[in-house]
Amino acid sequence: MADWLTLLPAIVAIVVVLWQKEVILALLLALACSEGLLYFKQGESVTTAVMMSGFQTLEAMVTVLTDAGNARLMLFALLVGALMAYMRYSGGVNALVHKLVARGIAANARQSRLLAYITGIVIFIESNLSVLTAGILSRGLFDKFKISRAELAFIIDSTSAPICILLLMNGWGAYVLGLISAYDLKENPVSVLMQTIPLNFYAIFILLIVLFTIVTGKHLAPMRLANQQLNKIDGHDEPEIAPTKARYMLLPLLTMIVSMVGFMYWTGNGDLSQGSGSKSVLYATALSCLVAYGLLLTSRQYNHQQLVTIGYKGMSELLGLVTILLLALALGHSMKELGTGGYISGLVAQSLPLWLIPAMMFLAGALISFTTGTSWGTFAILIPIGMPLVVNLGLPPSLVLAAILGGGVFGDHCSPISDTTAVSAVAAGCDLLEHTRTQLPYALIAALGAFVMYLGLGISMI
Repeated sequence: MADWLTLLPAIVAIVVVLWQKEVILALLLALACSEGLLYFKQGESVTTAVMMSGFQTLEAMVTVLTDAGNARLMLFALLVGALMAYMRYSGGVNALVHKLVARGIAANARQSRLLAYITGIVIFIESNLSVLTAGILSRGLFDKFKISRAELAFIIDSTSAPICILLLMNGWGAYVLGLISAYDLKENPVSVLMQTIPLNFYAIFILLIVLFTIVTGKHLAPMRLANQQLNKIDGHDEPEIAPTKARYMLLPLLTMIVSMVGFMYWTGNGDLSQGSGSKSVLYATALSCLVAYGLLLTSRQYNHQQLVTIGYKGMSELLGLVTILLLALALGHSMKELGTGGYISGLVAQSLPLWLIPAMMFLAGALISFTTGTSWGTFAILIPIGMPLVVNLGLPPSLVLAAILGGGVFGDHCSPISDTTAVSAVAAGCDLLEHTRTQLPYALIAALGAFVMYLGLGISMI
C-alpha cells in the first residue's frame, strides 16, 4: 500500500465536515476508511477491505471502550452533563451571576471574558479540569451579556492546553521529561525542559491572541458572526431558573477543583506530577455530582426521583458529544495503527537543511496532532525523531523540543477529533463543529507566527 494513502482518512473527515457540516458522519466515514485501509495494508483485496470496513468500524469503537482511560473519559463526559444540570436547576448559576455582577467582578462583557481567561490559566494542573471549571463558572455570565458560547469555548480551550505546556508542574511536564530522559543530552533534561518555555512560541502567541480579543473586543469573521447570531445550539434556550443561593454552584465547583488536586496527589502516590489525569477528573466530577445532589436534596427544592430525572436529562444533552468523542478516539487509534503520524514525520526528517529542522518539526507536530487529535501521541512520535537529531547533529535541544511541543499543542486544542476540543465544547455548551470553525482561524495565525519564529531562530542559532 502506498504510504500517502495513510492521509486518506484525515482528508475524508475534513472534506465531509466542510461539505455536510456533520461531524459524526465525517468521523464515521473517516474511521471506516481507516479500518478498510488497515485491511488493505495486510494484503487483502480492495473488495474485501471495503466489505470488512463496516464490521471493523464497530470493533474499533468497542476497542476504544476496552481502554480504561477512554472509558473513564466517556463516563466523565456523561457525569459533566448531570453536574451542570444540577447546578442549573438549583438556581445557583443565576445567583452567582447576580452576585458577580453586583460586586463588579464581572459587571460587563469584557470582565466576564477576562474571568474565564484567568480561570483557565490559574488551573494549569490538568487541561480538562481547566476547561471544565472555566466553562461552568462563565456560562451564565456569557449568556447574560449576550456573548456566544462559541467564544467561551475558544477562550477556555485556547488557555487550557497552552498553559499546561508552559507551566510544566503537572502531568504534561512529567510525561515529556520521561520521553527526553532516555537520550544522552549535554544538559540536564529538567534544564532542557525549562528552557523550552520562552521558546514555545505557539502556546505564547495563542494566549496573547486570546487576551487581545478580550481587551479590544475585536474578532475574526467566524467568531464575530457567532456573536451576532446567538442561536439555540449555543444554549441560550435553557429554561430560566429563579436565583437561589450561589453556594449551590460554588460548593460543587470548589469540590471538583480541590478533590481533583487531591486525587492527582493520591493516584501519583504522593507525587502530583505523576497522578492519573483520567482517574482524577472522573473521581472529582463524580464527587461533585454527589455534593450537588446532596445540596439540592437537603434544600427540599427537589425530591430523589426528580433529581434522578434531572441528572439523566443532563446526561442525555451530551450524548451527541459523547458519540463524537467515542468516534474521535477510535479514529485516532486507527490512524496510529495505520501509520499516519509516522508517514508525516518521515517526510519532515528526510534531507532537510539543519536550520529548517525546528520549523519542520513544528509543522509535523501540528499536522500529526490535528489529524490524530492527540498531543501526547504526537510527542511520542516526534521526540524519538527530534532528540537523536539533536544528539547526532549538535542542534539546540530546547529549540527542537519546544517546536515539537508547540506543534503538538496546536492540534490538541483545535482538532475536531481531540478530546480537549470536545470537552471544551461540552463545558461551554457549544456545538463542536461551530467551536472548531470559530477557533481555527486564531490558531492558524498563532501557528504561522510560531513557524516564522522557528525559521528565524533556526537560521540564527544553527
